[in-house]
Amino acid sequence: LTALKKRNTPLLLISAIFHRHHPFFRWYGPLYKKMLQCFTWMFVQTLESANRLESIGFSSNVSVNGDTRFDRVTDIAENFTALPVIEKFCGNSPVVVAGSTWPEDEEELDHYANTHPEIKFILAPHEIGEDHLVDMEKLFSRSIRYSQLDKMPVSDANTLIIDNIGMLAKLYHYATITYVGGGFGSDGVHNVLEAAVHRKPVVFGPVFNKFTEAIGLLEEGGAFTVDNALELENVLNDLLTKNELYSECSEAAGKYVYEHRGATQNIMQYIQANRLLMS
Repeated sequence: LTALKKRNTPLLLISAIFHRHHPFFRWYGPLYKKMLQCFTWMFVQTLESANRLESIGFSSNVSVNGDTRFDRVTDIAENFTALPVIEKFCGNSPVVVAGSTWPEDEEELDHYANTHPEIKFILAPHEIGEDHLVDMEKLFSRSIRYSQLDKMPVSDANTLIIDNIGMLAKLYHYATITYVGGGFGSDGVHNVLEAAVHRKPVVFGPVFNKFTEAIGLLEEGGAFTVDNALELENVLNDLLTKNELYSECSEAAGKYVYEHRGATQNIMQYIQANRLLMS
C-alpha cells in the first residue's frame, strides 16, 4: 500500500465493511490509520461503516455504495444454463438445496432427509475430501454422489452429494427451499445472496450477525434462522405446506437482492469520471 501511494497510483477500497472491533477504532488505532490513508476512495457497504470512518477522520473520500456481490449474483442467475442431470434427479419432487455445508449443518439436516424420502436433497459441502464424503454417505442413508449418477441406479436415492466444485450457484435454481451452511460454526453463514437471487426461501443457522446481507434478508422476510434440528424441521414443514408463507418468503428473497443492485455501476462511473484507467 505504501509503495502504491508513493507512486501516486489510484487505489480503491470496494464493498468494505468496518466493525467497531476492528483495530482502526481501538486505542491503538492510529498505528493502522496509515493503511487507510493510502486509499484514493473507499466504497463502503453500510452507513454504519461510513460513520465509523468519519469518527477517525475519514469522510471526504468515503461513500456508501452497497455490495458488488448483488450485481454478481444477479448476473449469474440471469445467465443461467440448465443442468439436465440435476433436472432428472429432481423430477417433480420438492427440493432442498443445501450449499456450503459443514458437518455441523449436515448433522442438523440428516434426520429430516432420512425420514422424508419424498423430498429430494442436494448437498454441496464446503469440503469435498474423501473422508468427509464417506461421513456424509453414512449420515444420509439414501444418498448418491454426483460423480456416480450415470453409473448407479438412483431410484431409491433422495439425497445427491455434490463431490465437485463450481456448481452451487446453478444448483440453487432447482431448489424449492435453500439452506446455506456455515451458520452452525464459529465463522458464520456463507453467501446467502447466491440462494436468495433465485427467489427461493433461505434458511441458515444461528451465527450470522457479522453478515449484513443475512440480517437484511431476515428483516425483509426472505429468510429464516434456526438454532437446532427441530426448528429446522419445523421451518421446512411450514414452507412446504403453507403456500402463502412460501410465496411471501420467496418474493421477499428475490426482491431484497434485486433492490440492492447497482454498486458495480457506481464504481465504474467513478473510475470513468476520474479517468483512472487512462495511461
